[in-house]
Amino acid sequence: MSKVVAIVGATGAVGVEFLSCLDHRKFPIKELRLLASARSAGKALPFKGKPIPVQELTERSFDGVDIALFSAGSGISKKFGPIAVKAGAVVVDNSSAFRMDKDVPLVVPEINAEAIKTHKGIIANPNCSAIISITPLWPIHKVNRILHMNIATYQAASGAGAAAMEELEASTRAYLDGKDYAPKVLPHPYAFNLFSHNADIDLATGYNGEESKVIAETRKIFGDPDVRISITCVRVPVLRAHAVAVTFQCEKPITEKEARDIIAKAPGVRLVDDRAKNYFPMPRDASGGEDILVGRIRQDLGDPTGHSIALFVAGDQLLKGAAQNAVQIAELL
Repeated sequence: MSKVVAIVGATGAVGVEFLSCLDHRKFPIKELRLLASARSAGKALPFKGKPIPVQELTERSFDGVDIALFSAGSGISKKFGPIAVKAGAVVVDNSSAFRMDKDVPLVVPEINAEAIKTHKGIIANPNCSAIISITPLWPIHKVNRILHMNIATYQAASGAGAAAMEELEASTRAYLDGKDYAPKVLPHPYAFNLFSHNADIDLATGYNGEESKVIAETRKIFGDPDVRISITCVRVPVLRAHAVAVTFQCEKPITEKEARDIIAKAPGVRLVDDRAKNYFPMPRDASGGEDILVGRIRQDLGDPTGHSIALFVAGDQLLKGAAQNAVQIAELL
């Protein structure tokens, strides 16, 4: 049955990908409402070859809406999410506003689709780094519980939005031209540089907000509060698609072949693991694709007990890390 769908934050980087995903995946739409701030009202975005006007987001925007896809920041979600639910919509929210709320399911369809049944009007879309890091690990966790994950992320500009992507392009151009470029979106020069993720640092623990999100969200999605997670999140000068290095320790011994065979059959992932050609997951190959690429699967030589595997993944932050995951949730609804 066709649905009335609203996109909140339609003009942002993820909002534009919502449109692409809905079209590509042939989501049954009766009416599409594009919602954004007053300054974006009146613009038009293409959908199925036709321009759709952007409307100003107001408290009356959700009358008659069945599903509302939010990607406009936590403040907007906290204010307008409950309003949308009261109007009769189910909200799929891409911000961090509701992720750790005990009454809000946090869903990766390949991992915990059944959690959708418990929703009370709002379903949270997880952090992009969490989705890309743990989706390939879930099928292993189901058969051989993962006790510890050691994660290092290499996060693209797309994770900080369209403005950060523009800053990377502009700063790179300036660098190559020998000109100065003062960063405006990110805290450090971006061209030919990398730095600790720009989320706020907890001065007591030394962990930034991105790292804390991945730890807490993984435990909630896996339904395992005891899984131990070590993580370092880094921003790298890549336009689109995050990459992640993961080493995980299982409860029972696990071989490289066992890990590869399980991952090869897992939904939402694709093996890219050619040792002979030194060809493994890369952001350029993951960009624009629906699958999370997985490779460099190998025994962790730092664990002589044979309980640990190392691997490398790459996934499109704007797609599986954001818009695509939300649309998959909408499909299940």
